[in-house]
Amino acid sequence: MTTATDKKNTKNFLYKGKKYLCTLELAMDVIGGKWKTLLIFHLRNGAMRSSALQHSLTGISNKMFTQSVRELEADGIVRREIFPVIPPKVEYSLTEKGQELIPIMENLAKWGISICDAKNKGKLESCGEDLEESTSQSKE
Repeated sequence: MTTATDKKNTKNFLYKGKKYLCTLELAMDVIGGKWKTLLIFHLRNGAMRSSALQHSLTGISNKMFTQSVRELEADGIVRREIFPVIPPKVEYSLTEKGQELIPIMENLAKWGISICDAKNKGKLESCGEDLEESTSQSKE
């Protein structure tokens, strides 16, 4: 049974009509999951055509790609621009809100590198290599 004291001590955070007990729960609902974080990470260096972005995410299905970018677009993280040309051209880029996530994604990628087995650290996957390149470019 919930008491009046319990209700006072419970903070609710609302986002799009849904209640969250914690802001981390809210953040993970918006950007959580394997594909959304990778989409944000790959868009950190600028706009990408839809096909190039999808191909950069090895293993993502067409349905999951579409669902993930639409959810990120609905949450104001990603911008979708359609160009009126034949064949159709669609580009995705990070909004200002999405760009705020770049340092977080880069830190997560660095943390991922730090927990790799020592024998694998010299053989970074493309996402780690991209991270090293973008970090050196941003320092120049």
